[in-house]
Amino acid sequence: MDIGLEKLRNMVLDMAELSQNTVSTAIDAYVQGRDLRDRIYQWSEQLRMLQDEVSELAVEIIARYQPVASDLRFIKSCMEVAYGFSRFGRYAHDISDVMGIFGDLSSCDKKPILEAGAQAKEMIALSIKAFTERNVELASRLKRMDDVVDGTYLDFVKKSAHEQDGDLKCVVSATLILRYLERIADHATYVAETVPYIVSGERAPRK
Repeated sequence: MDIGLEKLRNMVLDMAELSQNTVSTAIDAYVQGRDLRDRIYQWSEQLRMLQDEVSELAVEIIARYQPVASDLRFIKSCMEVAYGFSRFGRYAHDISDVMGIFGDLSSCDKKPILEAGAQAKEMIALSIKAFTERNVELASRLKRMDDVVDGTYLDFVKKSAHEQDGDLKCVVSATLILRYLERIADHATYVAETVPYIVSGERAPRK
């Protein structure tokens, strides 16, 4: 079973690296005004297929070895984490699609997205580190960081609702991207929430 668990762990870590790169590329492409939809779509599809492979291997290990305690919690968590990484790819692709929908966005104020994007990137990195190291203290930081991304998104929506002279294309495109970043931050938090479950069997309540 140890060989199977190690293979499962390595597959999840491969997904972690790819999902982190996919999100970063999507955010950077938006800021730089580059159309990288095809590349990001390919990566998102690769993540989706890897998620299926992780699930299949996890089920096989459970059926063959009937693991218990922390091993079983780790296997179940790998399935959850793989789903989270796959969602990173999906939302990254959604971000890249915004340029395809709205075209040139070079005149738009990108500050809110830069701020939320930087926070989301850091959250992904920390969630991966917490999962890899089974670091409960590090995992606990993600919820507070998630609140920052939520706040940025809600503040932008409230501000936009009261402004009459904003460029509609800029407002709508930024709202969509901030919403996708908010969901990425949520899934980074969910990845981190698997850490205390793996270590002690405890699950933090979700918002």
